[in-house]
Amino acid sequence: MIHFKQIELSDKPQIDACLDGNTFRACDFSFTNMFAWNAKFKTLYDIQHKTLFLKFLETDGKIYYMMPIGPMPINEAIQMLQADAKASNIPFQMKGITVEMWEMINKKMPNQFQHVHERNNDEYIYLSSKLISLSGKKLQSKRNHINRFKLDNPDWQYFPITSKKELNECAAMLDEWENIKEDKNRSLQYDYIATRLMLEHFDYLQLTGGAIRVNGKIIAFTIGEKLTEDTFVVHVEKAFGEIHGAYTIINQQFIEHEASKFKYINREEDMGLESLRKAKLSYQPDILLEEGLLIPVN
Repeated sequence: MIHFKQIELSDKPQIDACLDGNTFRACDFSFTNMFAWNAKFKTLYDIQHKTLFLKFLETDGKIYYMMPIGPMPINEAIQMLQADAKASNIPFQMKGITVEMWEMINKKMPNQFQHVHERNNDEYIYLSSKLISLSGKKLQSKRNHINRFKLDNPDWQYFPITSKKELNECAAMLDEWENIKEDKNRSLQYDYIATRLMLEHFDYLQLTGGAIRVNGKIIAFTIGEKLTEDTFVVHVEKAFGEIHGAYTIINQQFIEHEASKFKYINREEDMGLESLRKAKLSYQPDILLEEGLLIPVN
């Protein structure tokens, strides 16, 4: 029987132990995301047989399970989740199931489930080399934005975030960014909470950060971490949009200085926000990691 409990900061070591060796490039399988977005998703977890079980509350008011991670046979793990759903008197349904996960499940449990694609949850994955060089005709505009930024801001400086003082500066910039942003979408309110938590617990979460300073002031910063052996995930990217090229240059500089050793960069999903989708598609993703809903066949 699974005994789900609330995720707390102190749970990081045992959850990380389950995630160690994970090869799924989905950003859900990051303790940072589980913890920092808990205000929105109320994620619960348990560990059985060295396997991580997760369930969460979605904005539609329904409870969903996630792919179990660990050595337990997938059919046995899912049967445990089905038993939990029955005991909890809720429908059994899973979210964030990639095509790779779906194929694994369907192979072990054929004809028991259907997989329904959810475009808003697809994740954008890029070759790090492409985000650094921005070469090619399709990314010419990105190079133009960076050149314009450098021309407009000759004293610009990129630096890795390493001190409490720099984290506090990023927090101050975040507050200013939050106050002036035009989009008041509720998901972005949770994004603010998640970002604050990452800044407050930056060292404990073992995060990597980078920022751009202009005229002595931070005008852009980014936070990310290792996701798998070949993939780095970018959790946060904030910049003052009125500064031409600020987003473009922090994107490029951060990957060049902090994540170039990884083959892939996961820049997470667009949450169905048109502006985010346009921005992420404009970088020409190498992989659009499709995710979907897994539900039992009637």
